[in-house]
Amino acid sequence: MKAVIVNMVSAAGLLIAGSVMAVDMPELSKKYGCYNCHTVEKKLVGPGWQEVANKYKGNASAAAILSAKIVNGGEGVWGSIPMPPSKITEPELKELVTFILGLAK
Repeated sequence: MKAVIVNMVSAAGLLIAGSVMAVDMPELSKKYGCYNCHTVEKKLVGPGWQEVANKYKGNASAAAILSAKIVNGGEGVWGSIPMPPSKITEPELKELVTFILGLAK
């Protein structure tokens, strides 16, 4: 009986950890300061990345548009506070954009 309870608790812990990890900000967001203005699920200073992903869902140009916004910065699409440009590397940019767009529901 004890083994069954331990297995159930372990399985529940893995499910909870998996659901949290699925929406954690990637390490790149810390490296480039993205987490200062963005969260995954809700607006902070800038939009939540889930909202960004949903806005561009189905748009064949989404990766290019989002990449340009991250590299060049921008303002006016999500409010009046400008997003500064980033000096993110090309491979990291691709990784971040893929992560963000992968959040679309």
